[in-house]
Formats: sequence, C-alpha cells, structure tokens
Amino acid sequence: MRLGPGLLVTAAFIGPGTITTASVAGANFGFALIWTLLFSVIATILLQSMAARLGVATGQDLAQALRAHIETPLFKSLAIFLVISAIGVGSAAYEAGNLSGASMGLIEIFPHVNAQLWTPLIAFLSAVLLYSGKHKVVENALILLVILMSLVFISTLVMAAPSLSDVLAGFIPSMPEGSITTVLALVGTTIVPYNLFLHSGVLAARHDSKSDKQKVIKQTNVDTGVSITLGGVITLAILSTASVAFYGTDAGQISAANMAVQLEPLLGDAAHYFFAIGLFAAGLTSAITAPLAGAYAVCGMLGWSNKMDNTRFKSVAIVILLFGAAVASLGLDPVAVIIFAQAANGLLLPIVTTYLVWLVNQKTVMGKYTNSMLVNLLILPVLVLIFGLSGYKLFSLIF
Repeated sequence: MRLGPGLLVTAAFIGPGTITTASVAGANFGFALIWTLLFSVIATILLQSMAARLGVATGQDLAQALRAHIETPLFKSLAIFLVISAIGVGSAAYEAGNLSGASMGLIEIFPHVNAQLWTPLIAFLSAVLLYSGKHKVVENALILLVILMSLVFISTLVMAAPSLSDVLAGFIPSMPEGSITTVLALVGTTIVPYNLFLHSGVLAARHDSKSDKQKVIKQTNVDTGVSITLGGVITLAILSTASVAFYGTDAGQISAANMAVQLEPLLGDAAHYFFAIGLFAAGLTSAITAPLAGAYAVCGMLGWSNKMDNTRFKSVAIVILLFGAAVASLGLDPVAVIIFAQAANGLLLPIVTTYLVWLVNQKTVMGKYTNSMLVNLLILPVLVLIFGLSGYKLFSLIF
C-alpha cells in the first residue's frame, strides 16, 4: 500500500484552525464531543473517496466536471462565481491563518529569533515548493510533515495519559449545553469544500487512460480511508490532551497560540516543544495545500490546465500564497474577506456535495464506476448534515 493523495487531504484539514477547534472542544466539553469527530471522519472519507474516484474515472477534477456538465449558462456563471469566491478567495483568506500558525510554532521553539522573520521565510519556502510544479516533491514534503505532526500530537496524547473509559464514553452521542457551535465547528473544520477540489485535482492530473482504473480506485479508497482516519486520530489526540489539561479548570481562553504554553504545568517542557513543533507542521502543511486547492478550483472553473507545472496554475497558487503572507506579515485584518469566504462556502458546500453525488451516480460520466446503493444510503445523512451546517453558518453570518 502506498499512501499519497489522501495524505494531502489530511495535511490540508489539520491546520491551526483544527487545532484551535479541537482544543476548545476538549477544554470546554471534555471528551463528550468525540462522537462528532467520528461522524465527521466517516463523512469526509465518503465524500473524498467520491471526489477521488471522479478524478480517476474521468480525468477531470471537480471544478472541470462542474464546468463541463452544468449546461445552463446562468447556472454555469453562478457556479464559476461561487467556486472562485469560496475556494479561491477563501483559500487566500485562510492562508494568513496557516502562515501565522506555522510562525507561532517556530516562535515558541526559537524565542530569541526575531519573530517577524518567520512568516516571510515560511511563505518563501512554500512558494519555492509550489513553483517547482512537481507533484512528487510537494507530495513527499507534505507526507513527511504529516508524519511529523502525527508523531508529535500522538506522543503528546500518550504523555497526557487520558482515561480510556472517558475517551470511549465520548463515542456515545450527547449534546452538552452550549455545545452546538463547537459541534458544527468540529464538523466544518473536517469536511472542507476545497479538499474535494484538491483530491480530485491531484488524481485527475495523474490520469492515465491505459491504467487499470478499478485497481487504482481500490488503492485510492485505501489511501483515503487510512489517511483521513489518521487525521481523525491527530484531532482526537489534540481534543483529548486539551480535555485532560483544561476541562473542569479555570483555564481562560484556549487557542492554538497559547495551548503550548498552558500545557507546561501538566506535561513539562517537552510537551511545550512537542506542541509547538506540531503547530508549525500543521500550519505549514495547510499553507502549502490551500494555494494548491485554490489553484485547482480556479483553473478548473475557468477552463485552464490543472497541471502543477502549468504557468497559469502556478501563478494562481502563488497569488493566493502572497495574499496570505501579506495579511500575516503586515498585520492586516482579513475578517471581512474571511466572512465573505465563509458565506460563499456556506452556499457552495451543499451545492457542490449534492452535485458531486449526482455526478458519481451518472453512468454517462462515470461509466461502470458509479456509486453503489450502499454508498448512496450512507451519504444521505451526511448531505442532511451539510445542508443544516451551511444553513446555520449563513444564518449566523447574516444575523
């Protein structure tokens, strides 16, 4: 078994935002919301497997498929606007957080180095990787970072030594008072729209009409299942560590920025460095994958090449990266852009997931690689949740 594209998805969704959300969930509600994480991981595996299968079977990424199969000009124009707004602009807005998170980790590790150096340096390294245009180089770098991140957070969990019975009890669904926003945040930070474009894009770019598609799809399903489960274990480790350290205490505001420092009394200096390294790895992996996902979405919707060595593709990715670097380095406030991107994502996620399910059920699109009845039955509650999540997000942004 060779892990690859699936780990890119893990690299993308385990970022500073996930660390913060999981930390807050553990600190405020203990182990009670682990069931939400389990549901999110299963839902993500189902959706990402479909997106990956679309790329393998058709040679088109999700953006290209949307452009090709939406026939009404008005709907096609709306789809192009929504995807570019939600994924392109959204990736640029969230990129600032990714770069800042990676910088925070390095500031904790090297406190005597000028803090203002880290964001430009991380942005430069990310830009060099992206501009290389080489799948293998980018993928191998991300795989190494995900392995590092896994070792760090799982080791931190072992040091925290939570009660196994408490952890297992968290798999029983419950909704503590005041937890609805955190539940939705845990789901939203795991089921990420741009990962559908990223995953399908990476596999579409590798499309080979002479390959044994059935074999490739089986390998891809294993890769997706193992990789996203690993992402779930990392998130579980962060949530559990925060639960042991902070649940039931008067810890104050917990965030990715201060959790490393606040863990020191419980776990000693080692945990401080462990968490800082993990935060750096999480920020850097997301800082590389967000521009990639944005480039696949924007280029696909505009009918441009989805090859990583294409000049337009690289240019879109670098623009997204530079926007994030400018916001992170200059201390600009990206709130307005992020709110706009979240609203666009709130509209886009149910539309894209419904359209993805429709696409992978069309024999004219997928041939013999359409969804099975079992997968369609499993995906129904996921779609209901996504519509509910998006509706709640839009309602909270408007009112």
